[in-house]
Amino acid sequence: MAAQPYGLIATFSDTSSIYHAAEKVRDAGYKNWDCITPLPIHGLDKAMGVKRSIVPRCSLGGGITGFCTGMSLIWYTDAFDYPLIVGGKPLFSPLFAFPVSYELTILFTAFATIIGMFVLNGLPMHYHPVLKYRNIRRGMDDLFFIVIEASDPRFNAAETRALLGAIGGANIEELEA
Repeated sequence: MAAQPYGLIATFSDTSSIYHAAEKVRDAGYKNWDCITPLPIHGLDKAMGVKRSIVPRCSLGGGITGFCTGMSLIWYTDAFDYPLIVGGKPLFSPLFAFPVSYELTILFTAFATIIGMFVLNGLPMHYHPVLKYRNIRRGMDDLFFIVIEASDPRFNAAETRALLGAIGGANIEELEA
């Protein structure tokens, strides 16, 4: 019984070739694919058609929640839980609540950022089918790869293989799931 295919992987030799190949794969209409590179390539995310991450929005939401939680905590504590007027000071003042609110803003922002990153990246991912590829370690050293997943609506093994070959991909192989 043959293993279920995960997709196709193609090797590219330099940054320029994978950058232009990514543009052509994007223009061909593929959605479920990725580039594996040993170094960051400026503009590759745009060439792939990747949209801006929503992690900064998660961070902002966490920060606002932390700030409001800190202010609410001090307001509730001073005005209802233990109202104590000392020296004519008001029951609540944002100046007194600022240190707590500041710390909770930082704490909630950090948690929201980490949780948002983990959820959006599908982490923790203890296994990925690309790790079965025999040359994947070279993707951390000197080679560049494009992986097109079989789950992509446009995926057709023969047509996808032809596309990868036409855009300069070498050593095109099928990955097992």
